[in-house]
Amino acid sequence: MKDQIIELIEKKKYAKAREEVIQMNVMDIAELLEELDINSALILFRLLPKNISAEVFSNISNEHQMYIISAITDKEIEYIMEELFFDDMIDFLEEMPASVVKKIIKNAKEEERKLINQFLNYPANSAGSLMTIEYVGLKKEMTVKESIEYIKKIGLDKETVYTCYVMNENRKLEGIVSLRKLVVSDDDKTVEEIMETGVISVTTKDDQEEIASVFKKYDFIALPVVDKEERLIGIITIDDIVDVIEQENTEDFHKMAAIAPSEEEYLETSVFTLARRRILWLLFLMISAIFTGSIIKKFEDVLQSVVALAAFMPMIMGTGGNAGAQSSTLVIRGMALDEIELNDIFRVLWKELRVSCVVGIILSSINFLRLYYIQHVDLGISVTVCSTLLIVIMWAKVVGGMLPILARTFKLDPAIMASPMISTIVDAVSLFVYFSIATKILGIA
Repeated sequence: MKDQIIELIEKKKYAKAREEVIQMNVMDIAELLEELDINSALILFRLLPKNISAEVFSNISNEHQMYIISAITDKEIEYIMEELFFDDMIDFLEEMPASVVKKIIKNAKEEERKLINQFLNYPANSAGSLMTIEYVGLKKEMTVKESIEYIKKIGLDKETVYTCYVMNENRKLEGIVSLRKLVVSDDDKTVEEIMETGVISVTTKDDQEEIASVFKKYDFIALPVVDKEERLIGIITIDDIVDVIEQENTEDFHKMAAIAPSEEEYLETSVFTLARRRILWLLFLMISAIFTGSIIKKFEDVLQSVVALAAFMPMIMGTGGNAGAQSSTLVIRGMALDEIELNDIFRVLWKELRVSCVVGIILSSINFLRLYYIQHVDLGISVTVCSTLLIVIMWAKVVGGMLPILARTFKLDPAIMASPMISTIVDAVSLFVYFSIATKILGIA
């Protein structure tokens, strides 16, 4: 059907294209808009009925959103902004340039304009920037019958009706009640009688990563946001948290690969932008590798005396880096899922020590059999290589397990202590240990 609609637009058969497109799911229409060039996307968007256009608008890319807002009339902008859920509108405005934001705010009602400005002033990645004001608020004096009638009246304009929030006259959050409980309760009961107290909430300045952890821990579909006086300001819904989890995971992957984080799609990002985000970390790691070169230069006499030692350097350094990366990846994941806390540092240390002993002994033993009995390498060199391998694996796994926790202690993102950083540290230590052991065992002056 998509190809047919694209063909109809190209042939300027707009009436027929409209008939076809309104039969599609909203998400499929948004996907189709993304596939079209900007001009054709604008034509298709203007063909959409008003009740569909706002929902489609909230699901297309920022680039297409900005172009559409720049091209449509003020009246059309006003309609879209009225139909968008408030949190979707804030997300959209946060990504737009100042000129577009100014145009939208100009067409907003005075009360809405104040709210927009308030929301845009919340810190980025905070609960305040994620929340919506479109929730169902009930008074505890209301009966079940009155509450259900109220929800029927205003429910279509709310982000969710499955959880309702009970406040006193000062808007202080006192409890919650689910739609399920309202439906199965007697009509004459009051909300106060059936509501749940001891509500779990977050404040407007709480970080989005912490909020995601709360959603995961309690399996919420919505979470209230309060100010320092415990007054209800808004709610955060699960669809926004799914976006946060995706964003945080992407950021961690970038950091673990030594790339500056970005939310832009790979194919939509310019070559120079990609290069700029990678080069700083690569430069840092390249300069860090100077220590490795210095160690090799310091033990130059050892290498010249026993040239065969050079053949085993890549294996020792590579195995050490891989061992450290394994530990750091598991610990970083454990911390992200709140399975590992800062006070678990000694438990992690003890576990990695035992794991590294087992892994190191097995790998060193297999390597010794290969070198001495199969390749007939000199006994002294075989012992040197395998002893180094055991020590390096133990060192790498302990360092890989400890560095992410230490990073969190110093308020740094544990993801930066991933494979590239671990490998750089382990490489330098591996060579120092290797040549030091070679000097002792082989008796090189």
